[in-house]
Amino acid sequence: MNPIIQNITGMNALSDQVVAMDLLISAKSGVRNYAMAVTESGTPEVKEILTRHLVEALDMHEQISSYMVEKGWYHAWDTNEQINLDLNNINTALNLPSL
Repeated sequence: MNPIIQNITGMNALSDQVVAMDLLISAKSGVRNYAMAVTESGTPEVKEILTRHLVEALDMHEQISSYMVEKGWYHAWDTNEQINLDLNNINTALNLPSL
């Protein structure tokens, strides 16, 4: 989206939030996949490598989620607040002018 249009519509911050949420979801998926791979690994060497990758994926997830909490984009421990944020984002998206 054009930066000028982003500023006019207020979508610049929301765009960052959407990208961060996509990254968080991808990181969470990576954690899940590595955890499953560790339990299915056939040799100690492979298990060790996958475990290292799992720890790195967990660290990445923590960094992303902490960043989002700091920005006020993610309320993992307050379900009601997260629902309100999601509803506000939905209303913002529904009220965007067609471009």
